[in-house]
Amino acid sequence: MTPLILSLFPGIGLLDLAFEEQGFCVVRGPDLLWGGDIRSFHPPAGRFDGVIGGPPCQAFSRLRYLVEHNGYGVADNLIPEFERCVAEARPTWFLMENVPGAPTPNALWYRVREQLIRDVCVGGETTRTRRFSFGTLDGRALLVDALALHRSDPEPTVCAAGGARPIPVAVGGSGKVKRTLTERHKVTRKGASAMDYKTTAYLADALRLQGLPANFLDGAPFTVAGKIKVVGNGVPLAMGRAVARAVAEAMGYQLDEVAS
Repeated sequence: MTPLILSLFPGIGLLDLAFEEQGFCVVRGPDLLWGGDIRSFHPPAGRFDGVIGGPPCQAFSRLRYLVEHNGYGVADNLIPEFERCVAEARPTWFLMENVPGAPTPNALWYRVREQLIRDVCVGGETTRTRRFSFGTLDGRALLVDALALHRSDPEPTVCAAGGARPIPVAVGGSGKVKRTLTERHKVTRKGASAMDYKTTAYLADALRLQGLPANFLDGAPFTVAGKIKVVGNGVPLAMGRAVARAVAEAMGYQLDEVAS
C-alpha cells in the first residue's frame, strides 16, 4: 500500500515533490501562502503514515539579527505547531526540516534522530545545509549517504530575499576564475529598473540551483520577487530526493519511483 503522508508548511511543495517522485502520496496541509493557518488546523488521528514539513526558519537563522536591525520582523517560532500536529496525527514517523540552529522537535512517544545534510553532497549545486529531524517510535536513524564525488566549488545558497547573484571573476594574473557575489546590478537600459532586472535574473538562477525547470512557476500568481521568495524558502530538489529515499529505506517501504 502506498504510504500516505501529511505535509505541513508546504509552501510551493518542493519537499512534497521529492517524496511524490519517490512514490509517496502527499496531502498538503494549510499554508499562509495559500490563505491557510496551521494554528487552526487539526489533522485526524491514525490516518497518515508520516508527517513532513519545514516550519519557518527565520527565528533561528544566523541572519535574524541583521533582518531585525534593518527593521523587518522575524517570523514566530512555529515548531510547537508542528509538534502539536504530529501529536494529533499520531503517524508512524515524522520528518522536520530546518536550519542547523533550530531546536529539536519534542513530540510525545517519538525518539528523534538528526542529520545535517549539505545540498552539494547529495547531488545538488549549492552550499545550503539543513538539519533533518527524523522521529520514530523505535528511534530509527535517517541515513543519507554523501556522494563520494561531488563538485568542489558549490554555488551560494539560494536566498529567499533575492540579492546577489554569482558571477565569474578573474583572480590576479593567474587567469583562474572564481565566483563571487555582486552588489545590486546596474541597469542602463532605458525604462528598466535595477530591481526588475536583478530579480528576473536572480529568479532564473534560483530555479536552476534549486534543481527546477525554468518554467516551474510560469503562470503562478506571484510577482518575480514573490517567486524568488517561495523558491528560496524551499528544499533543493536534490536534497529532498536524497531524504525521501532515506526515509523509504529506514521504514522498509518498497516504492516505485515516479519518473521525474
